[in-house]
Amino acid sequence: MANLGLEGVSEELRKLADGNLDLAPERRKVREAFKEIQLGIDFCLFKASCTGLRMKESYEVNSRGLEIFTKSWIPEKLPIKAIICFCHGYGDTCTFFVEGIARKLASSGFGVFAMDYPGFGLSEGLHGFIPSFDRLVDDVAEHYSNIKENPEYRSLPSFLFGQSMGGAVALKMHLKQPHAWDGAVLVAPMCKIADDMVPPWLVTQILIGMAKLFPRGKLVPQKDFAEMAFKDVNKRKMTKYNVVAYKSKPRLRTAVELLRTTQDFENHLEEVSLPLLILHGEADVITDPSVSKTLYEKARSSDKKFHLYKDAWHSLLEGESDEMIFQVLDDIISWLDEHSVITRTH
Repeated sequence: MANLGLEGVSEELRKLADGNLDLAPERRKVREAFKEIQLGIDFCLFKASCTGLRMKESYEVNSRGLEIFTKSWIPEKLPIKAIICFCHGYGDTCTFFVEGIARKLASSGFGVFAMDYPGFGLSEGLHGFIPSFDRLVDDVAEHYSNIKENPEYRSLPSFLFGQSMGGAVALKMHLKQPHAWDGAVLVAPMCKIADDMVPPWLVTQILIGMAKLFPRGKLVPQKDFAEMAFKDVNKRKMTKYNVVAYKSKPRLRTAVELLRTTQDFENHLEEVSLPLLILHGEADVITDPSVSKTLYEKARSSDKKFHLYKDAWHSLLEGESDEMIFQVLDDIISWLDEHSVITRTH
């Protein structure tokens, strides 16, 4: 049973969370049932004051006919400094921890937009399945381009914000639209999966072969993600409340696409040209901090900054001490503030 650690949750709700979440209607039902419980957990960013925000959730059908879940957080009392387009990590959704991050950014004067990728969170598609990483990036680019064309936001600076696999999504979007964005914030970006997380070469070759036959199969061995990503033990327990996150073994085709994407990056780091803020935990064992350093060194951006946080793990904004989480967010907000001013004056 995946959700036995859910404290104070009825047997009925546990069963719901333990059901088959392959398809979006089931995931949406579970999220609806857990919505209030999630925001009531003892997480520092949920407790931070966030009055004066306009939040909106909606479903939009994209050009491929897929129903995409989208969410926005807009400051009502402050002039919007810039818009931030959020790219979530592998298996994740923009309806749990991201909620806390987005509220903090919006309370600082930024319009924050997020979406669940096809197959993740509340968006349509087989749970955890990425048949093509490029197509996923196109879906994200399409949604965020539409937002940027909105007359209300057209004149504002726009930034990409990518966490983990979302860092790879953000970088790929930038490479496809080199002049579309005013900067990117990359938190523990997945430019390379840490060697310990990748199966041995022979096993990888077998998995690649099997992915052609059983693309949707869940056969890829994986260590417990939360155990390796969340340093703070209490916050690690909170991950159980992220009920629509994909927590099963990676699907074969998904694993192959992620591996191919990261291998491809190694040849394109020099093409990255937008203003960059890269933040990584020094003790991250999921995405490799040394590769973030390489990205920082190789990117052609004239404006780039790299923060390496001592002893911090992978989930910098969810799994560290409260002090570390607020420190990282302060670093991000001061960089965004500075770059929103620079962009407006140009």
